[in-house]
Amino acid sequence: MTTGHLVKAADFKFSFNLPTLIEFGYGKSVELGQRLQKLGVKQVFLVTDKGVESAGLLAGLTRSLEKSEILFDIFTGVEPDPSLETIKNGYEVFGQEVYDCIVAVGGGSPIDTAKGIRVVAANGGSIGDFAGVNRVPVAPTIPLIAIPTTSGTGSEVTMFGVYSDWQNNVKVTVTSPYIAPTIAIVDPALTMSLPAKMTAASGIDALAHGIETYFSILSSPASDALAMEAIHMVNGHLRSAVERGHEVEARVGLSHGSLLAGMAFNNGFLGLTHAIGSALSGHCHVPHGVAIGLLLPSVIEFNAAALPEKAARIAEQMGVKGENQEALASQAGGAVASLVESIGLPTRLREVGVTEEKLADIAKDSFKSGMMKMNPRQPSDDEVLALLKAIL
Repeated sequence: MTTGHLVKAADFKFSFNLPTLIEFGYGKSVELGQRLQKLGVKQVFLVTDKGVESAGLLAGLTRSLEKSEILFDIFTGVEPDPSLETIKNGYEVFGQEVYDCIVAVGGGSPIDTAKGIRVVAANGGSIGDFAGVNRVPVAPTIPLIAIPTTSGTGSEVTMFGVYSDWQNNVKVTVTSPYIAPTIAIVDPALTMSLPAKMTAASGIDALAHGIETYFSILSSPASDALAMEAIHMVNGHLRSAVERGHEVEARVGLSHGSLLAGMAFNNGFLGLTHAIGSALSGHCHVPHGVAIGLLLPSVIEFNAAALPEKAARIAEQMGVKGENQEALASQAGGAVASLVESIGLPTRLREVGVTEEKLADIAKDSFKSGMMKMNPRQPSDDEVLALLKAIL
């Protein structure tokens, strides 16, 4: 059995940044109006998508705003994996009125869209102009409230925004503390009606956030602690949330695990799974969570060779029993693969329409992602291509 490793006092140094205030609790979202009243907000630009709207998830929020006499307009023009053009369109609508707050309701796509609109409102230009690390020059002055309706992206607490550049078949990431939401209101009640397939895809993304952060070369004692608990919570509740979505305990546990994973990777960053996943989604339009589920088991096996102790601890959090580190480390990828299969996600690339002729371009473009640099074991082009071929 592995245990937490000891560190030398001289090496025990780290920084941890979480600029977002977190409000977590079942039913918390109906307090939105009261929270905004305290901030002096008068008029809200509410960013969401048509799926959230048609599911009736805005009803409690809009009643809360009306009760607090706060005006609002709703922008629903958000698609999965929002494009650079979507941010432009959203900003043009935003500019038609004088709003003093943006509220994002939904999964990662509406939250990232709201992040992008807010950055462009403060800085001008296109959101693509700020791709990279710390390239947003001016901090927005109006607050952004993020209210997730899925348990997976962690976008409600992160300083990242991910956008699709369909012209070049790539995703671009904006990384800046200026893009992080002001307040995250995490209400598991809003996830209760999430369909099983979306619960599975978003949940496996949350698991990957914990695992990739734990493996990251930028991990720290603080991010490790959050990542370990995130892996434990997601593994413990994801199957139940997929199979019995009406169970409050499962939804609360999964929401908590997703939140912890977001807090972790906001500081530890991600790695090879998300680097390849970004290219896979860019070239083949595979939904993000599905792409992550396809890749994660193989990447764990790849990284276990470099960090067997960490792979062993991941296996433990996944419920694997073993007498020594080598045995545990060898089972970590398989434990995640079993979870992916048990929740009904695809396990082969061909199941989502990926053909062999696409693999070389996907492998090549995965190296355009800055997340590749955070992986503890740096792959060659051939190794990434071999990984993709093995799961075709």
